[in-house]
Amino acid sequence: MSDITDAKARERLIDMAAEFYDQFADGDIPHMDVPTRSKSNIVFDEDAGVWVYGDRTSTRSANSVRGARKLLKAVYTMEFLAQQLEENRSSTLRELYYLSESWDEEEAQFNTQSESNKLVEDLEIVSGVKREDFHMRPEESGAKVMGPLLLREQTRRGDRDIHCQEDVGQGGYQIPNDPDTIEFLDNDAEFVLCVETGGMRDRLVENGFDDEYDALVVHLGGQPARATRRLTKRLRDELDLPVVVFTDGDPWSYRIFGSVAYGSIKSAHLSEYLATPDAQFVGIRPEDIVEYDLPTDPLSDSDVNALESELEDPRFQTEYWTEQIELQLDIAKKAEQQALASRGLDFVTDTYLPERLDAMGVI
Repeated sequence: MSDITDAKARERLIDMAAEFYDQFADGDIPHMDVPTRSKSNIVFDEDAGVWVYGDRTSTRSANSVRGARKLLKAVYTMEFLAQQLEENRSSTLRELYYLSESWDEEEAQFNTQSESNKLVEDLEIVSGVKREDFHMRPEESGAKVMGPLLLREQTRRGDRDIHCQEDVGQGGYQIPNDPDTIEFLDNDAEFVLCVETGGMRDRLVENGFDDEYDALVVHLGGQPARATRRLTKRLRDELDLPVVVFTDGDPWSYRIFGSVAYGSIKSAHLSEYLATPDAQFVGIRPEDIVEYDLPTDPLSDSDVNALESELEDPRFQTEYWTEQIELQLDIAKKAEQQALASRGLDFVTDTYLPERLDAMGVI
């Protein structure tokens, strides 16, 4: 569970605003320093086993009109979040973007949602408080869990005990925006299988893979939301379950695995909270494309650029990933998870996954 109370989160926001006043009082130009969020400023934390931001920082300063606007927007957002916490309410990132249109100072209003999203991330980093503790929610990610797990979820209508097979339909249990409101009560799971696509997730559930292998099947829903990554980490840390990731065989999907295992660049300040360093990659591997003669698509120019970038990405600089990426560049092909259906609808659950997971020592 989170150890940041609403009062503490609100206090951090007020302290940040007070720093601007102190800077004014001291005759300094108001400013806010945040870590530089780029690949070149990612360093490996040996103790935590995850990638985090390094020492390089960027300054949001009022020494220009553009910089002053950014700080103005930050102050208005701080005020909104502080009031939200005081009233024990919550809002989505999308709502924040639209809410800014009602602010009395036009210069404080956001031009795009990406601008407001990035500012919330800045406030997280500087304050040391997660956006969830500011009562900020993303839009629904749709990520779900199916498997032998009994949990208790805190809701505004009271606690609910839910079994992620017996008490849910084929769709599974939907992960809440703040998975720290979940208490694990009991489980018969042997491992966690994170799956990129909804189609493959549905195939595994329809074929009873979760039941036959006592697997917790977590649908990542593409690039996984923070709530999905947080729940995955908790399943690993608190239930001691191995975590494996099953994606398409393309550079963008490898980054999905990277965000689960190593953390993402944009949320490197939360890697210890979100990343699962010993998560393993199941596939689709470039070697699978060759071994199983899978149906493929040619690599696009953007795919090639992404693969070449990953060869320089510190999160992928291992012998395994170098070998696989170079192989993919050599064959110039990519494949989807569903390409395994070319060998039959049951191939993935009867042959591919059991053989791969057995070789990995998971089952």
